[in-house]
Amino acid sequence: MKILVETSARHVHVTKEDLETLFGAGYELTVKKMLSQPGQYASNERVTVVGPKKQLANVSILGPVRSATQVELSLTDARSIGLTAPVRESGDIAGSAGCTLVGPAGEVTITEGVIAAKRHIHMTPESAAEAGVADKDIVKVATGGNGRKVVFDDVVIRVSDKFATAMHIDTDESNAAGGPTEGEIIK
Repeated sequence: MKILVETSARHVHVTKEDLETLFGAGYELTVKKMLSQPGQYASNERVTVVGPKKQLANVSILGPVRSATQVELSLTDARSIGLTAPVRESGDIAGSAGCTLVGPAGEVTITEGVIAAKRHIHMTPESAAEAGVADKDIVKVATGGNGRKVVFDDVVIRVSDKFATAMHIDTDESNAAGGPTEGEIIK
């Protein structure tokens, strides 16, 4: 079964409260581009992520707002600004690094929330059944080409009827595999 592989660049998820601190009272995110996952979008809003060594400017906020503010960076991005980001599934931020986010109206310092997202495949229940996998299974995925073939191990399966089937890897992983656009689960 061929699976769409998408590169998930650095981005931020914010709470409604943090969005208003960064952009002003009553502020709402505006849609720049819809993403492959239903209801998810890249917004026009951008922030600066500040670490102990330096900062990353113009980091996109993904919408809609979330219950916790979270920053997803590649390991290279995290190291470059002086942070150690654990590899975690999205939302698993307990005990992770913190940083400061700077917007046009203010700044927010989070004490935890900076992670490198664990590579994963979003799947519908139908796609998971077709592939013979279940939620939270760990698989390998063969991908790449043009002298950059890579087999990604430790890929977590995430199944929900709210998902569209697609694999997400970060920019470090994508660059290592030559920017793949599809992969195949290996058992």
